[in-house]
Amino acid sequence: MYGPHLTLDMYGCEKEKLQSVNFIYEFLDALPQKIGMRKIFPPYVIKYDGGEKPEDWGISGIVLIAESHIAIHTYPEKNYASFDIFSCKDFDVDETARMVIKMLGAKTYEKNYTQRGKHFPKQLDRTQQIMALQRIQKQKK
Repeated sequence: MYGPHLTLDMYGCEKEKLQSVNFIYEFLDALPQKIGMRKIFPPYVIKYDGGEKPEDWGISGIVLIAESHIAIHTYPEKNYASFDIFSCKDFDVDETARMVIKMLGAKTYEKNYTQRGKHFPKQLDRTQQIMALQRIQKQKK
């Protein structure tokens, strides 16, 4: 098994948050640590003008984590946001969903969860050993 994939479709979100590049950046910057993941570089967040449909403008962002990725796309004029987190490491899906829904002020939502990569060859023990050694080396510096 590769790992869990959580997706959220959130409706009735707070428009002020959905239209703020700074809020989305801070949201993506803080979330990995809150759920026990590690960022491998800062979030990348952009404002999209909607192209041929100006009402579809919004903010999109992604943060790559050692375990995979976290992404969000917002549509402020529709008070809607889509969110997903894919990870090779288990995490508390229900608590993560509650946290994200609360942070964006969603009134209703659809939550989907699946385990991906059922036949993925995984050597998690070795990966954890490598990560532990890297942490020890950083602490010594």
